[in-house]
Amino acid sequence: MKARAFATGGPAVVAAVVAAVVLAGCGTGGGDAATSGAEPTRAKATATLPAEQRTPEGTLLVADFGSDTVTFVDPERGPIESVRVGTAPYGLVVGKDGRAWVATADAVAVVDTFPSSQAQGESRRRVDRIPYETIPHETDSGPTTTGEYRGGGMGIALSPDGERAYVGVNVPGGEGTLEVIDTAKREVTDTVPVGRRPFDVDVSKDGREVYATNHDSFDVTVVRADSLEPRRIEVAPYGTEGGLGSWLKPHYTAVRPSDGKLLLPFEGEKLVVLDPRTGESDIEKMTADTHQHGAHMTRDGTLFVVGTGPIDPSSDEGASLTVRAKDGEEKVFPLEGPHEDVAVSEDGGTAYVTGGFTRDGFWNGITVIDLRSGDAHRLPAGERPLGIAVL
Repeated sequence: MKARAFATGGPAVVAAVVAAVVLAGCGTGGGDAATSGAEPTRAKATATLPAEQRTPEGTLLVADFGSDTVTFVDPERGPIESVRVGTAPYGLVVGKDGRAWVATADAVAVVDTFPSSQAQGESRRRVDRIPYETIPHETDSGPTTTGEYRGGGMGIALSPDGERAYVGVNVPGGEGTLEVIDTAKREVTDTVPVGRRPFDVDVSKDGREVYATNHDSFDVTVVRADSLEPRRIEVAPYGTEGGLGSWLKPHYTAVRPSDGKLLLPFEGEKLVVLDPRTGESDIEKMTADTHQHGAHMTRDGTLFVVGTGPIDPSSDEGASLTVRAKDGEEKVFPLEGPHEDVAVSEDGGTAYVTGGFTRDGFWNGITVIDLRSGDAHRLPAGERPLGIAVL
């Protein structure tokens, strides 16, 4: 196992981490291009569709973390249309009814992903905005920003019946919350305390439990959907040395359909397999050897994990997409530059990996990978795309 550096400690350690921050890293602060004052360049629509035409199946929807929009993307031709949703959208999820729920810095936006009125020719649009009960405007750490450490919604998920949306809300300088939204009334009905910076939110197959993956507190909060009683389980296969400055924290979680266990990838080296009922976990070997973020599980049990790049460029591998079969066999697809999240086509043949990245070094597009041939190409897609879904 290679040596690991933390963002705390002596000058030599700090220098090594700072040198690698463009390609990797999740420390506790630092610069962010989204707050540098540079005017963002929004991708232009390169493919046009008649307003009365329903959004085709297979269209991609991305959250533009560097802007205030979500962008509809034709998977072959590029951006179709952008819809304003609110500041710095992070995660998104799409229900069976075609409505997208988008976690922004100040509210959850509800977006119709198809033209809402054929008779009037109206196009895709935001139909509602649901403010958070936990609104982290001013805190001890200062005003909310639009970068990696901004307050507001991060991970978001829907219950299997679509009646509830669950969003993890980051409160800078403090513990996060899980906010529960009644999707029919479109209002927050409950809030539940969780850990620090809930990067990801997932729901069990039967809808009985909700899981918030808390980046800065090295844990997962398990919440019973009926009682909203929370229970936190530490997930720290490298330990918690370095605290908030550690790079070796949980990011995203996938729920395994066969047994409901949670899969949390770390550094392209370790996959934590956590039983949320008992709190016990096993560790399986991974092979990409890179700092990992986004995770996605398909119905057949295949796990997709995004590698953002090295912590230590002298010993770690670059960015990649790991495709891990149910039996643990892995295929690693190299990527050019940092990426954050991934979605997969309905037929399982194509992966779409967003280039937004929560930290520095992001780019405005998606890498499209043919999983059969290994061929990959870049596609323009909004401004710093982060969360992604296939419609």
